[in-house]
Amino acid sequence: MWMPMQYKTAADAIGKIKSGDRVFIQGSAATPSVLVRALMENKANLRDIELISITTIGDGLFDVPGFGKHFFMNSMFVSANVRNLVNTGQGGYIPVFLSEIHELFENSLVLPDVALIQVSPPDKHGYCSMGTSIDITRSAVSHSPWTIAQVNPRMPRTHGDGQIHVSEIDSFVWCDTALPEVDYAAGANNESRKIGEYCAGLIEDRSTLQVGIGAIPDAVLSCLAGHKDLGIHSEMFSDGVVPLVEKNIITNRYKKHNKGKIVTSFALGTKRLYDFLDDNPAVSFLDISYVNNPGIIGSHPRMVAINSAIEIDLTGQVCADSIGTYQYSGVGGQMDFMRGAAISERGKPIIAMASSTRDGKSKIVPFLQPGAGVVTTRAHLHYVVTEYGVANLFGKNLKQRAVALRDIAHPRHRDFLDAEIFSRFR
Repeated sequence: MWMPMQYKTAADAIGKIKSGDRVFIQGSAATPSVLVRALMENKANLRDIELISITTIGDGLFDVPGFGKHFFMNSMFVSANVRNLVNTGQGGYIPVFLSEIHELFENSLVLPDVALIQVSPPDKHGYCSMGTSIDITRSAVSHSPWTIAQVNPRMPRTHGDGQIHVSEIDSFVWCDTALPEVDYAAGANNESRKIGEYCAGLIEDRSTLQVGIGAIPDAVLSCLAGHKDLGIHSEMFSDGVVPLVEKNIITNRYKKHNKGKIVTSFALGTKRLYDFLDDNPAVSFLDISYVNNPGIIGSHPRMVAINSAIEIDLTGQVCADSIGTYQYSGVGGQMDFMRGAAISERGKPIIAMASSTRDGKSKIVPFLQPGAGVVTTRAHLHYVVTEYGVANLFGKNLKQRAVALRDIAHPRHRDFLDAEIFSRFR
C-alpha cells in the first residue's frame, strides 16, 4: 500500500540540488520545464552543475544571464534550445548512438546525481507514467540517487516501460500545463510532398517503418493511403501515424516482434497525438536500448528506415549532425536504424532530404565541409531520395555513386557536380 505523496514547490524540490551535481533532464514533449526554470532561477546558489539530456523542448529554457558561470550543458543530442550553449564553450556534445546511452549510466561513465522528469499522476496502485518520453529516461532514473518529478495531469499515460512507482520518486511538484506541441504537417510544401511520394514508392505492403518526426517523415506517411498492413518500429513518431491507424493501414500484423503494437520510445506532436497515446494499449513505449537495437530492428522483414541529412558527398558519406564544426544536432538513432534496415530481409535504409538548403546551396557536395561529422558511412548508405528522384547506391563503385547522386541533385547544381566528377574520376 502506498501513501499519497506530498507536493512541494518547484523551488523547494530543486533545493536538493547542490553545486557539483550532474543533473539529468528528461526530454522531448516530457521536458520538465517548470523544474528546469526553477533550477535556472536558483543559479546564484549553484556552481559547476552539469546538465545532461537528449532533445529538450522549450524556447528560452536555458537563456539565463551568466549561464556558463553556474551550469554546463553536456548534450547527447543537440536541440535548438541548447545549440548556442554547446557551440560557445558553455556546453559540450557527447557523440553516442541512442541505443548505447544506457551503457554510459550502467558503467558509471556519465552517472546522474539527480534526475528531473515529468510524469502523469499516480493510478490507484501508485504508478505514474513517464508518458511521451521513455527513451533514456528509464535508465537514467534507475541509476540516479535522487529523482524529482513534475506531476502533470495532461501527461498521457502510456503503456510499456514507462511505469514508475511513487516509491521511486523522491520529490513531487504539481503542474497542470499543456505539453509542448509541434505541427509538422504545417511545414509541408511541394518539395517535401514529392520526396514523400518517392519514398512511398519504395515501401512495400507489410513493411515495418521507422519514420521519425519532421515535415518529410510526415509527408511520407501522408502518401501511404494505398498501402496495406504496415507496422511501426520507430524511436519516435508524430501525428502522421494517427490517420493511418484509423484507416487500418497501420496494423502491425506482420512484424517479427510486438505484433499488433506500434513500438516507439518517444513522441512529439499536437494534442491530437497525445490524446491518441493516452491509455492506448496498441502503442508500446519501450526503452531505447531495445527499440534502437540494430539486431531487433533488422529482424523485422521489409524494415524501412527513413532518415535525413545535412549534406552528402559524392561518395555517399552522410553528415547529419553538424554544419562544418558547428554542432547542429547529434548522431541519434540514424545508424541504429540504417544498419538495422540494411540487414533486414528486403529491408531498405533511406536518406531522404531536399536537394538544396533554404538559401539555395546544394546538399549533395563534392566534399563534406571541413569538420563535418560522418554519421552514416558510405558503406552503410543504400537509398538517397530528393525531390528529383531516387538513387540506389548499394553495389555501385565511387564514380557510379557520384553520377547517381548528381542525377538527383537540383538541376542548377548538376553542371558543377559533373565537372567535379570528371576532375576526380577521369
